[in-house]
Amino acid sequence: MDSRIMDVLKDRVLELGPEPIAGPYKHFKLTRDAEGIAWLLFDRAGASANTLSGDVIEELGQIVGVLETERPAGLVIRSAKKSGFIAGADVNEFRGATDAGMVETEMAKAHAVVDRLEALKIPSVAVIHGFCLGGGLEIALACNSRIAIDNARFGFPEVMLGLHPGLGGTARFTHLVSPLEAMTLMLTGKTIDARRAKSLGLVEAVTQERHVRGAVKDAIFGRLRRHKQGLLAKAMNFGPVRGLLANRMRGEAAKTAPKEHYPAPYALVDLWEKHGGDRAAMLAAEKPSFANLMVTPTAQNLIRVFFLREQMKKLADGRNTVKQVHVIGAGAMGGDIAAWCANQGLRVTLADMKPEAIAGAVKRAADLFGKIIRKKTDLRDALDRLIPDLNGDGVRSADLIIEAVPENLGLKQKVYAGLEPIMKPGAILATNTSSIPLQDLRTTLKTPQRLLGLHFFNPVSRLQLVEVVSHDGVDPQALATALKFVGAIDRLPLPVKSSPGFLVNRALTPYMLEAMVMLDEKVDKAVIDAAAEKFGMPMGPIELADQVGLDICLAVGDMLRSKFGEAALPPAPDWLRDKVKKGDLGRKTGKGFYEWKDGRAVKTSSPVQPTDEMIDRLVLPMSNVCVACLREGIVENGDVVDGAMIFGTGYAPFRGGPLNYARTRGGAHVVAALKALEARFGDRFKPDAGWDTFA
Repeated sequence: MDSRIMDVLKDRVLELGPEPIAGPYKHFKLTRDAEGIAWLLFDRAGASANTLSGDVIEELGQIVGVLETERPAGLVIRSAKKSGFIAGADVNEFRGATDAGMVETEMAKAHAVVDRLEALKIPSVAVIHGFCLGGGLEIALACNSRIAIDNARFGFPEVMLGLHPGLGGTARFTHLVSPLEAMTLMLTGKTIDARRAKSLGLVEAVTQERHVRGAVKDAIFGRLRRHKQGLLAKAMNFGPVRGLLANRMRGEAAKTAPKEHYPAPYALVDLWEKHGGDRAAMLAAEKPSFANLMVTPTAQNLIRVFFLREQMKKLADGRNTVKQVHVIGAGAMGGDIAAWCANQGLRVTLADMKPEAIAGAVKRAADLFGKIIRKKTDLRDALDRLIPDLNGDGVRSADLIIEAVPENLGLKQKVYAGLEPIMKPGAILATNTSSIPLQDLRTTLKTPQRLLGLHFFNPVSRLQLVEVVSHDGVDPQALATALKFVGAIDRLPLPVKSSPGFLVNRALTPYMLEAMVMLDEKVDKAVIDAAAEKFGMPMGPIELADQVGLDICLAVGDMLRSKFGEAALPPAPDWLRDKVKKGDLGRKTGKGFYEWKDGRAVKTSSPVQPTDEMIDRLVLPMSNVCVACLREGIVENGDVVDGAMIFGTGYAPFRGGPLNYARTRGGAHVVAALKALEARFGDRFKPDAGWDTFA
């Protein structure tokens, strides 16, 4: 949004000749214009975005009291922040909640304020730009009408925190629009744009900033038709229909969020099924339901994950100076890295020895852009920024060169020999190696200080982590530039010192190799994957190996074994090497351990229930390696270790990461379990010395 617009908002009182109604307030500005309309501008003090905290809600209650007395011609609620309307609740106030009764008491106070806002005897309208999420959308729903600027986005992301809406949104939303549409948005946490919100009936009008004044007058003086729930939508709130739809919703939720791990979707469905026919009863029942979810380990761990993300974002703070990227290697990783950078607004040249590889990468990019870019002109522009470069001419003008050729030391060094003489001064050379130490890669470079690692994860468009790998000779300025670049392409950086496998692959390899050992023991692959999924992993290690590529898994395993020895990592079975030689590499070839169709593994259900010992064999080595990496100084911060494993591997988010899981289970208990596994299965389960100081 143009910054001038917000200046106009803050100074609208001067334009329209209004008068202050009351105040001054800390977070709000309340004035009345020449036509008797009250304008309430929300500008939370000391924050770049509006969020709802206890003191904000309390102050809003004071303002509602003034409006109840003063009775202006109408009320307009707007944000004075450039970023948007309201981003939701202040999540800081959710951390550490343990008393559901206390949470319910606080929610009752907030409900009372929102209920009074809704009950005002004057027309009220929310004018929304930018994001309108969670509690912000609940405030908007308490107004009579909603007007969206065409850049607005709406959603209820509470499910991502292990919660559901808690300021009356569950009842107001399901009694305003189609309950099926409302529940779907709340259950998925997805956002919608202004046009979609208009088609649902969530907003009455979509306009541009210059037309807001006219739209407001239409809303306040009755010329804008308010949305009312249709007959079909009302029918969905009737008991028998609710029951049928609720069962279907539970079935859909179970596909991605088992109830024992993620109770929030099921609590929301239960709330609607029991009380959806009675708006007042649903408003009342929402409070204890929300409070009970707040104190669950799932919610508290997911709230922790929210702050881990924010902590990692801050590592990339600052202005990005990388404008042009050159990617070498148009395979699955290189091509997808190039596509993602182009999607994020950078000019990207993509080089490969084979024109077919570049053509395939461009086709994959077009498919990706078609899924994530809404406007055809934006899609066209993104494709225009991705430039096929068979001759590698883009090297000369690139600020950042990303090498993504196969994991072969000699091949990578040969590529560097051709690059280094023609790179411009100050350009950074980054390798996407997943395992080769940079100390080995740099030996042939004349300027090794410009080499660093940018290790992306597959699939690039979904996994948010990028390991930013340093070595003892790296230029600190290059490293700082790389961190800012990662933030600029909407990814989370993990600063990590160069070491075999860095953090994520080093922690993930024993998980996957243990699965191979289990296969060698004749354990069914479906049982092995079911063990990991029972723990909460998004997919099992066998399916993950297929997803990554069996050739890559084998190469990383061999490299790490050469560094850490067979005692730490079991040898790969001969039949796995035979599979790779035959070309059965997993998803990319259509066949690995599973058959792959339309990008999905063809799986059968587990014939037996996995045991707790199977789960420990898979997941405890990850915690063990993470402790070792902390002890060795590969990563400096334990919280960031947890964030990296969640955002880079999908490690069960509701567990809060492998170190948080160990802390929750108890460090001594984990060490005892590892020693028991060591006694039965060998040295690879030996507890790391870092457990002695783990807290």
